[in-house]
Amino acid sequence: MKLLPAVVALVLLAGCEAAPSTPAPTTYELPPRQVRPDETALKLPPAKNGDTAFTLLGLAAGLPSITGSHTEFPAKGQFVRLRLVITNTGTSSVLFDTKRQLLVDDQGTARPPEEQAMLIKRQPGQFDLGHGVRVEFDLYWDIPQGRKPVTVRVFGGPTITDMKNLNGTDIKL
Repeated sequence: MKLLPAVVALVLLAGCEAAPSTPAPTTYELPPRQVRPDETALKLPPAKNGDTAFTLLGLAAGLPSITGSHTEFPAKGQFVRLRLVITNTGTSSVLFDTKRQLLVDDQGTARPPEEQAMLIKRQPGQFDLGHGVRVEFDLYWDIPQGRKPVTVRVFGGPTITDMKNLNGTDIKL
């Protein structure tokens, strides 16, 4: 009967084999989301300006008006809405200003976002984009009827190596 504890121990050890390990994923798997009815999904590679990466998600053009929680606001021409994600890829925070992002139309005119539209749609203005932080939001422009948006000129914000951030990065739509 002295053999029984040894046999039990052996059986228990044999049943405790290490389970095969699966490597941890190397990227976040974000669930896909429905494109808004008036929007076209964009499949463009991310672009960088300084320490900020820009991923353009969706574009809507020709919008005659926008509606907020308290008002409907007509366009002088047509509203253009761009859905984007910005990510701070640097080691410090970045002061990001949505008002500096320019839409360039097919006539070469560059325009800043439409301030009232941004307020009505409650989109952010200027904010601190922390290290490794990712923010998704909309930008709105009001451009003349008949014009087409062709490029967005993005400015990531001042960095340790470029305190003025004078040069934007053009992303063709």
